[in-house]
Amino acid sequence: MQSASIRVLVADDQPYVIDAVRLLLKTEGWQIRAAGSPADLLAALESGEEFDVALMDLNYTRDTTSGQEGLDLLRQLQQIDPALPVVVMTAWGSVETAVEAMRRGARDYVEKPFDNARLLATLRTQVELGRALRRNRRLEEESRLRKEEAPELIARAPAMQPVLQIIERIGPSEANVLITGEHGTGKEVVARRLHAISPRAGRPLLCINAGGLSDGVFESEMFGHVKGAFTDAKQDRIGAFELADGGSLFLDEIANMPLTQQAKLLRVLETGELKRVGSSRTVKVDVRLISATNADVTSETREKRFREDLMYRLNTVEVRLPALRERREDIPLLADHFLRKQSRKYHRTLSGFSPAALQALREYSWPGNVRELEHTVERGLLMARGEQIELDDLRLRTPAAVADLDAMTLEEAERWFIERTLLRCEGNVNKAAEALGLSRSALYRRLQKPDDAG
Repeated sequence: MQSASIRVLVADDQPYVIDAVRLLLKTEGWQIRAAGSPADLLAALESGEEFDVALMDLNYTRDTTSGQEGLDLLRQLQQIDPALPVVVMTAWGSVETAVEAMRRGARDYVEKPFDNARLLATLRTQVELGRALRRNRRLEEESRLRKEEAPELIARAPAMQPVLQIIERIGPSEANVLITGEHGTGKEVVARRLHAISPRAGRPLLCINAGGLSDGVFESEMFGHVKGAFTDAKQDRIGAFELADGGSLFLDEIANMPLTQQAKLLRVLETGELKRVGSSRTVKVDVRLISATNADVTSETREKRFREDLMYRLNTVEVRLPALRERREDIPLLADHFLRKQSRKYHRTLSGFSPAALQALREYSWPGNVRELEHTVERGLLMARGEQIELDDLRLRTPAAVADLDAMTLEEAERWFIERTLLRCEGNVNKAAEALGLSRSALYRRLQKPDDAG
């Protein structure tokens, strides 16, 4: 125990008692706050100061023998700070009063004149117990808040039940997780859920788009660099792995990483060690890796575009997220969730969706999955003129229903064509990218562009 940090609140209406306690605790390096009356004691607590233990007399000037004034004060003190350990003093050797004080919540008692060694031992014990109690309560509160703040997974559809079960089973583990599924299915939400229910929840979760890092910045972003390592390195920089030390690192679009970057990532995962760019010093890191891709990882590995040994490191457990068209039962629930979320953002309150709008949401193909649904609900909220979102407010552009390309902007036509191609390829991004003559990453960037229509 670091004695210099211990703060004791001492309450007694006899100045010589406070002086004696002050002198004793000063030799231990403890700090005390003196209170000469019940009012002073309550004022000290209500001021917001934090104390490790309170040492208080049971008898004051109003009633010098019964201890009733002290018992009343003890009750008020506990109402203000129930976790503060209280040691009571009595000069009359009244065991009955001391027992009553402990029954009402005091942790221990000492008789005056007190024995210095016993008083110190009693206070030390209560400080340790008090700190342990506060720490446990703080951890319990943090755990409760983390669970409350954990991303909500809205999933009642049968296709999502195996996903929920595996998330809850592996979340509390240390296993690396690979999340697969089409773009927009909610892979980052799952990553945040896995982190939030893990023992690492109190530590950082960093989210990095690994597929979007060029070779020139990959090592600096992931592992950091030291000042002077290259032309623009004007100061030291901590990389993602060090920032996430003790926590989790989410690497999105992992399959888009070039082979050279994959090799560097593999080495860190195998050894748990890294070197900042320009440094010879080895840094140990403890990171749980959660990664995600919309690519067919089996095909990527077979075609030698992704290292097999790295894949084994990444997918201790694989979580496959179904496309939104595979879980249509969740569409109304997700739409209501996004409506509440966007209502808070834009300070608008709507009653919901008209029957026609809700039916259209259920029947739409959703090539952009949950992300597209959220954008659509946001647009509907902004366009709504009445108390609910109507079909026209959604401005759904089902490819089969679009007949007049001349009336579209370039962005609208591009998105319509991409959606049509995705439908034709049954949501397979690799096939759609090949059909469009684009790389996966280029198609992904186009799908990520915000929908400004309306």
